[in-house]
Amino acid sequence: MILLDTCIIIWDALQPDRITSEARSAINQAEKNHTLIISDISLWEISMLTMKKRIQIDATPTKFLNLFLQSRSISIQSITPEIAELSVSFDSKINNDPADRIIAATSIVCNAPLVTADQNLIKSDLIKTIW
Repeated sequence: MILLDTCIIIWDALQPDRITSEARSAINQAEKNHTLIISDISLWEISMLTMKKRIQIDATPTKFLNLFLQSRSISIQSITPEIAELSVSFDSKINNDPADRIIAATSIVCNAPLVTADQNLIKSDLIKTIW
């Protein structure tokens, strides 16, 4: 099982050439095995980025997200009590962004390496990352 960070979801849909070959291989293998997941906070984050015009798409956030979900064999991981608790207990080594903290906690609780380009998360010794 592997978890996609929000930036990877966006790049996979809009700019796949930004994803490293190692990450692309891991994504494709996980999809083939039906072990590809995203955190539900990524849905909110993509909607927020779209509405603030930080990403440009020719669709509503709902349509974009539904098309992405239909294009891949992917599961959405909800925030569980364990994920919520862990996300607020990290020290400052993990990014202070709440969405990043929830994604990091999801990776740990689900024992799913995180595909990310986020250097704060890559440098953390708490999270196994793929990039």
